[in-house]
Amino acid sequence: MKKIAVIIYSLVFLVLSVQSLRSQDRTSRLRDTAESLLIDAVQAYDSGATKAAMDRLSAILETFPDDDAAHYYMGLCHARLGDPDSSLKEIREAVRLAPDNYWYRDRLATLYAMTGQDDQAVEVYEGLLADFPRKTEIHYSLVNLYARQNRLDKVLGTLDEIERVMGRDETTALARYDILMHQDKADEAFAVLEEFNEDFPSPQVLSMMGDAKAADDSDSLAMAYYDQALALDSSYAPALIGKSEVYRMNRSFDGFFNTLEEFVSSPSIPVQAKSQYLSNLTQFIDPRFYQNFQPRLDSLYDNGVKAHPADSSMLLTAGTYFFRSDRRDRGVELFKTNSDLYPDDFNARAMYIQSLSYSEDWNTLLKASDEAYAAFPEEPAFLNMRVMAYYNLGDFQSVISESKRMAEAFKDNPEVVVSALSMIGDTYHQLDNGKEAFAAYEKALKIDPEYAPVLNNYAYYLCLTGKKLKKAAAMSKVTVEQEPDNATYLDTYGWILHLLKKSQEAKSYFKHAMLYGGKDSATILDHYAEVLYSLGEYDLAKVYWDDAVKKDTENEIPDLVERIGERMKAIGR
Repeated sequence: MKKIAVIIYSLVFLVLSVQSLRSQDRTSRLRDTAESLLIDAVQAYDSGATKAAMDRLSAILETFPDDDAAHYYMGLCHARLGDPDSSLKEIREAVRLAPDNYWYRDRLATLYAMTGQDDQAVEVYEGLLADFPRKTEIHYSLVNLYARQNRLDKVLGTLDEIERVMGRDETTALARYDILMHQDKADEAFAVLEEFNEDFPSPQVLSMMGDAKAADDSDSLAMAYYDQALALDSSYAPALIGKSEVYRMNRSFDGFFNTLEEFVSSPSIPVQAKSQYLSNLTQFIDPRFYQNFQPRLDSLYDNGVKAHPADSSMLLTAGTYFFRSDRRDRGVELFKTNSDLYPDDFNARAMYIQSLSYSEDWNTLLKASDEAYAAFPEEPAFLNMRVMAYYNLGDFQSVISESKRMAEAFKDNPEVVVSALSMIGDTYHQLDNGKEAFAAYEKALKIDPEYAPVLNNYAYYLCLTGKKLKKAAAMSKVTVEQEPDNATYLDTYGWILHLLKKSQEAKSYFKHAMLYGGKDSATILDHYAEVLYSLGEYDLAKVYWDDAVKKDTENEIPDLVERIGERMKAIGR
């Protein structure tokens, strides 16, 4: 019996051992599969395939819910998809499972900071700092958080710790300077720069010292610091700009322009810095300053182009300067150069075409707009510029054909189609073809029944025929409801009411129009005068008629003077 029992026991032990080995083997295979899936997930995440990465990570976590790496990368995926709550949940779990992992904790702190949970971020970073005291990036992260919380003493203390561990450098000195300035401790802040400069002279620190003295009106000291900075780096842009500003404030314009010439001509200063400065100069230039120093200013912009003849920002800046200073030919030339150099740049093309429209060079504009439309067939603006060019050339048939071309090319864009039909209607009206004009307006209103420009013009042209005044009034009323301060729309509605024998009601709309630009239009003034005249307010009508005559410098209303005479004669005036 004992022998049999031993044999049975041995067999049972053998079976259990085999099962255990099989279980271990299965677990090992699952673990290998999970590791393979994790590698695939990381590769998918790195390549931007976030959904694929999450599918693989979910498969891992179903089998191994305690896989810290899978939780970590799942958190990164949620963050990329804009789900900060889920991201925090996953990263926190990764930190719980692997509390010694620096990168998990750093990411958790970053997420807290990004979601405005500054106290939690500080807590995590302070814990990291205790474990990794020589990682300066933790110190700098804490500096930013303390500053955001306005805990400036903590910022200064952290900077002390950085300098104790890593030694002083320009970053800590400038950070300390900013904090002290924020605390209104200007003298202490300047002392920080002075002390640092004694041991580690640098153009940046010296320039900041120059700026500080310039702000205190200590011009000679400011100049001394700027010169020291330039002695270390002759093309250091902040020092050159600071020096030029001191010259300008002291009205030493030779020094001002000479310093800026160095700035603009220097090959080592980035062109973006130059074009930005010159762009600001263009924007804020005083007309008298321009008149007194035009040749020197011209030289600055010309030298900028000479130094960077193929840079788009410089060409646009110089082109804008010459255009605004009434040298439009030179401005157009620079815009064209930029457009030719960068034919695939929409803004370059657009600036050139816009300059042609301002210069009223309609024939050149036609060609340039056609070329731009060929390069950017998705942009209706270039076809619209061709419409404008034909209109200004008086070629109304081409206006209509080009507008039809635009409507067909952008038939899936209702806004463009309605605008094109509006132009077609307006042009047919100018050609005295009311039938086609009104047909175009009807098509436009089927697409957008509340398109104000069409409603206004359609209503006004209807009232000129004396027909369908109620329809005209209904359309015009919509426009003044949409834009109650639009003088043109108020004039149309008021005039239609007058024609409908509702002059008293019309008067209120004209009074409102006078407050919003109506006094600048001879037609609106004339209409208002007619309304007042019909109401028996003859003296006031005469006042507005006199204003209308003064405004009608281009004989917009051919019978105006004669009609006023007839009206006055009729009342014995």
